[in-house]
Order: sequence, then C-alpha cells, then structure tokens
Amino acid sequence: MKSVKKKWIMVLIICLTFVVVLAGCNSSSSAGKAGAKADVYSKGKPVTIVAPAPPGSGWDLTARALVETFTKEKAVKFPIPVVNEPGATGAVSLSQLVTQSKGAVDKISVTSTPIMVNYLRGNSDYSYKDVTMIARLMTEYYTVVVPKDSPYKSLKDLLNDVKEKPQSIPVGASGDDQLPFALLVDEAGGDAKQLKFVSYEGGGEITNALLNGDLKVAVSGISEFSSQIEAGKFRALAVLSDKRLGGAVKDVPTAIEQGVNVSYGNWRGVMGPPDMPKEAVKYWQDVIETSLQSDTWKEIAKKNQWETTFMKGEELQKYLDETNHSIEKALQKTGQAK
Repeated sequence: MKSVKKKWIMVLIICLTFVVVLAGCNSSSSAGKAGAKADVYSKGKPVTIVAPAPPGSGWDLTARALVETFTKEKAVKFPIPVVNEPGATGAVSLSQLVTQSKGAVDKISVTSTPIMVNYLRGNSDYSYKDVTMIARLMTEYYTVVVPKDSPYKSLKDLLNDVKEKPQSIPVGASGDDQLPFALLVDEAGGDAKQLKFVSYEGGGEITNALLNGDLKVAVSGISEFSSQIEAGKFRALAVLSDKRLGGAVKDVPTAIEQGVNVSYGNWRGVMGPPDMPKEAVKYWQDVIETSLQSDTWKEIAKKNQWETTFMKGEELQKYLDETNHSIEKALQKTGQAK
C-alpha cells in the first residue's frame, strides 16, 4: 500500500514540475517577444541614414538636417552616420535598399519624388511600393536660377528664348527636377519634348556647372541654391510656389505672378527597406514626429525654406498614391513618361 502511495506522489511531483517548466517557457517566450519589440534599438548599435546623392544635394542636406536635429534634441541614443550613395538620381541606392537590406532595422534612407519619377520614366525597376515608407517630412519648392551676369532678367525672358531655340539653351537639372521646368515651358506654349536637359546628380554639381559657365540656366530645390543666391552669384528668376517665400528668395516672384500658372513642390521623406519590422517603423515615426516639432528643426527648415508637412500611416499612403498619379499625368503631358 505504501509503495502504491509513493508511486502516486512521484507521478504528481513530475506532473507539477512539467506544468511549472511549461509555464516558465511560455512566460519567457512572451517576455522575449515583448522585449524584442521594446528594445529594437536598445543596444546602441549605429543606424545608417542614406543620402542617395552626392554631398550638396537636397537629399544630403535633408539627411544631415535630420542627424543634426536628432543629435541636438537627444532624440536617439546611438550613432547615426550619413552615407552618400549617388547614382542614377537615387535609383542605384534604391535598388541596393530593396535587394540587399530586406527586413533590416539598421538602415533608413531619405527619399522624395524621384522614387516615383524614375519608375514612371522607366529609369528604375522599383518604386515607393517596393520599400517601407516611414514618414513624409516636408515640402521644398523649386526655383529657376541663372548666373549673375545672365542676360535673362525674368522667367518670361528665359521661356520666350527657350520656345524659339530649345536646343541651344542647356538646362541643368537632376532627373526628377526636369519635370517642373518642362511644365513651365509647356504652360508658356513651348514644346517640352525639345528641351536640352543636362542631367546632374544634385545641386552641388549643378552649382559648379553654373559657376564654370557650362550652363545658362538650372532648376532645383531652393535649399541647393540659397547660399549662391544670397552671395549674389546666382539670380533666381522664379519660385514655383503658390505664394512668395522668405529667406534667400524673399524678393523673387512666383511663376504664377509672372503669368505662368505652374506651382510644383518636391516632397521629401524617410523610407526603410522592404519588410522592415513594425516596431522599427513605429520607433522612427515617433522620433521623427517629435523632432520636427523642435526648435532645432524649425530653424533649419526656415533657413532652407522647407515647409514641414509631416505624414505617416494611411494618410501618407493616400498622399503617395495621389501624388504618383499626378506625376504620371504630368510626365505624359510633357512627353517624359516611358
């Protein structure tokens, strides 16, 4: 009888031990998942922020502005080196992000309209639909500039000359920046298909070409030319905003004021690789949203004439889809679609 009793006691102890171990495993598993979610960036490892163009470009200025803001505001607790990955107006960097960094959390990249324009023009195999779009940061408007000694005193003077002899006036612009100038020419009654564009990777290269006399006119984001405009080396003929702006272009009329009904802004944002974990996306959305409300960012934005237009989630996705459709129609209108 005692033997049977001891046997049942041993069975009971074994069962209880199994239950405790199982419960502990489940608890550990749940804690691990929760910890992984909360601690995705807790180890202090560097996260690279990519500028898909050379130094001096709008993407480069944006990436470094973000890092400056994150650092001064102590928004992150790990290094954020900026890496320039130029090539094909962002198409090279985008391809690397899609094909080599799937699911990664240690790499984010600045992006903007070229992610749409390149694809729609047949210059890239990938679009915004192939990556993880994290947030929209702001809008930067375009400006048309000429060297200080240029005979062109107004946008109308330039466009009248371009209409008559489009092939004799080289226009400096990166791949995506060609569209707003083509729209100006089209609106003024010229043939945008005949324009002689000289493509550059970014504002730094275009600035050098203008200063060297290789170009007669160029178009890009205001921030890329603002220092040369302030120094009197470039003359801005127009800004492509709905109303006049401040800073270096405070005295520059809009294209609309000059009878050319075109306004065009370049959105800029941050993206991650495809299949980026949701907790990483949420982390960056929160950090960016808070940082864009800081005095550090506001000062940078004011200097560069950036209009902060933060978006995320469904609102961002809707905006991207609508903007992509508008750009496709504009490219078809100017004969630039694939």
